[in-house]
Parts: sequence; C-alpha cells; structure tokens
Amino acid sequence: MLTRENFQFARQAGATHIVAHLVDYFKGGAKNPRDNQPTGTERGWGLAGDPEQLWTAEELTELRKNIEAEGLKLEAIENFDPAHWHDVLLDGPKKKAQLENVKTIIRNLGRAGIPIMGYNFSIAGVCGRTHQAYARGSAMSVGMEGPLDVPMPNGMAWNMVYDDGAPEGNVASATHEQLWQRLDDFLAATIPVAEEAGVKLALHPDDPPMPFMRGQPRLVYQPQLYQKVIDLKPSRANALEFCLGSLAEMTEGDIYESVEQYSRQNKLGYVHFRNVTGKVPFYRETFIDDGAIDMVRVLRILKQNQFDGVLIPDHTPQMSCSAPWHAGMAFAMGYMKAALQIIDKE
Repeated sequence: MLTRENFQFARQAGATHIVAHLVDYFKGGAKNPRDNQPTGTERGWGLAGDPEQLWTAEELTELRKNIEAEGLKLEAIENFDPAHWHDVLLDGPKKKAQLENVKTIIRNLGRAGIPIMGYNFSIAGVCGRTHQAYARGSAMSVGMEGPLDVPMPNGMAWNMVYDDGAPEGNVASATHEQLWQRLDDFLAATIPVAEEAGVKLALHPDDPPMPFMRGQPRLVYQPQLYQKVIDLKPSRANALEFCLGSLAEMTEGDIYESVEQYSRQNKLGYVHFRNVTGKVPFYRETFIDDGAIDMVRVLRILKQNQFDGVLIPDHTPQMSCSAPWHAGMAFAMGYMKAALQIIDKE
C-alpha cells in the first residue's frame, strides 16, 4: 500500500497527511485477503514479522521523503509489530529486551522526523470481527456478531502468531489489574524516551471494546478509561489515537462528551474519523454519512477546542467497482473535505 501510486491517490482525494502501517497483517493468513482491512480466523490475522528486524531510522526517513515527494506529510506510524513487543503485552521472559526494542523504534521515529507512534495495548488484539454486506447498498463492511470466547493459543499475541512452533495449549488469562500494571511498566519505560525524541505515543481504544476477548482482559473498553491512561503518566508524549468508531461502539458514555473531554485536554494525537451503528457485541461499520455519529457535530467540538491535528478515514465499507477500497476511501475523503469546508466558514 505504501506506493507512489497510492500516495498520489491520497493527494488527489484531498489528503494532506499520511498515517502509515508497516506491519504486514496478511502474511501467512490464507483466509485474510489483502483487499480489505484484516479480520482473520481464530488463528489471528497471520504471522508476525522478523523479531530481529526493527524499523531503522534510515528506512523511516526514506518513507517520509517518498511521501513528501508527493505533496504529503507523514504524521504517524500506526501499530508495533507483535514480533517486537509480544512479551511486553504478555509479561513474558523477553519483556525487558522487547521494551528496549520499543524504545529503539521510538528513537528512530524521532530521528526520521515522524511525530507520532500509534499503538494498541492489547493481549488479544483486534479480533472477533466479521466481514459481510453490512453497509448501505449491500456494501461489504466489518461488524461483530457476538463475543469471541475461544481461548488464545500459545504463540499468539495481538491477534497474530509470533511463534508458529509454540507448544500446544492456551495463553493463561490475565486480570484487568495485571494488564494495567503492564501498561504502567510500558509507559514508565517509553514516555521519557518519547519526550526526548519528540514523539507522541498515541493509544487506540480497544477494538472491539469488550471487557474481555478470548479470555483476556481489555484496557480501554469504556470512554472513561482513557482518562485513567492520561492520569497514569501525565506527559505531552502520552496521547490518544482517538477512534470515534470504537468509542461509539462502547456500551457506556456519550460520544460527543468524550470528544469534548479529551480534545479540551489537548490529548488527541490524531483521530480515526469513521462511523458505526450499534454497540458491542453487535455493531456494524457504516459509510461515514450513514451511522449513529453526527460527524459534523464532532468537527464543531474539535474546532471549538482548537484541535489542529490529523483526521483519517481509517476503515470504510468497500464499494462495488473494480477498486472497492479506493472508492470507499475516496467517498469518505470527499465527505470529510466538504464537512471541513463548511465548519471552516462558520
């Protein structure tokens, strides 16, 4: 996806910035086609990357320059590869070494001039989603058809396989208290490095936002839990990858109050600007103009609180044509550009 052609497509659709994914979510995932966002099976999306190959400052700089050559700015890298930090999530024997991995990646982002690292601190990861004709006009989209309680096999973390030869059995269930302690350890190790490197760490809420998935606890599955993250390590570098869709899927809270609360504190790293209908464990991702969220109202709150960061379409339903992903993204971008023009003139 990180090609000159796609950078040009993004610019033509009105984009000004790029949030790039470097993790290959589809490697070894035979039932996880590359033409849409990953869903996978009970064995996850696919195989994690090479644990010995961290993203270097040189390759990150090259990516930034390639993006800038097409008139765009590289705002963020989204998601660490489970190969580099699985034992940080699992509290395993390689945790100390893998915290060093994460610190190295953060420093490399800083050297490359990339201001944000988005991440999702989750043991089971983004799992339990389904892919059907959920959206308007029978467009293919993503949703949820109930909880996923199947235990997570050994060798998996963050819905990917980091050890294909792991012994049989399942990952022991953690508690919410243990998961929060792991986050505390992570932030204690990485926030000072991020501050020094000039990089923000932006945390995505749980997707899907259930209290447990696959027998493992979730971290931010209700809106108020984001405040706990902020208060855990007060710092400009401790920010939020603010996903409107995941927040709207939560069973508590009000999406507009959440936007107000966290944008007023200037804690939004960047925003996943997508729409949904329904609540977990039964929800649907919709076209941007067709869900439960009043997206223009969200923009007005962001403007009132002087948010000057990046909005990205994140996920979109696929449209019925020869380029389903590109068409869905172009539709979302057109809506966003028009809505922003309206807000700017108010």
